[in-house]
Amino acid sequence: MEKGDFHYRIDNLDKSILMALMDNARVPYAELAKRFEVSPGTIHVRVEKMKQAGIIEGTRVQVNPKKLGYDVCCFIGIILKSARDYPQALAKLAQLEEVVEAYYTTGHYNIFIKVMTRSIDELQRVLINRLQPIDEIQSTETLISLQQPIDRDVTP
Repeated sequence: MEKGDFHYRIDNLDKSILMALMDNARVPYAELAKRFEVSPGTIHVRVEKMKQAGIIEGTRVQVNPKKLGYDVCCFIGIILKSARDYPQALAKLAQLEEVVEAYYTTGHYNIFIKVMTRSIDELQRVLINRLQPIDEIQSTETLISLQQPIDRDVTP
């Protein structure tokens, strides 16, 4: 059975475990067991079931882009020449290391991407030298983010 092949309905204990792990993915199961007044084995079984259901996809290190010198965050709405150009355009966008997120959307834009660069000059080079040469792209609109006042995961 592959991840996500079965439906697992989470309960309040699962929600509490998820919230604790989202706050600190390195918290020991024994500590969670004490906090939620269950055995460490129960925590382990619950986490494994949520992994098998695809609810928990793994753990990762989250870096602060600004601390690494990425001072410019922008969102770019992309209009393709044709809807059938999506796979080729997406493949080319995936090769651009500045593109950190991409969404296939409804509405005015076919694709919406998040781009991180170290400076406005670098953003300009990305737009002119890397994005505009993509044949499948008809036009773009760039929105520069001034701040990110809300940044959170969904609540289980």
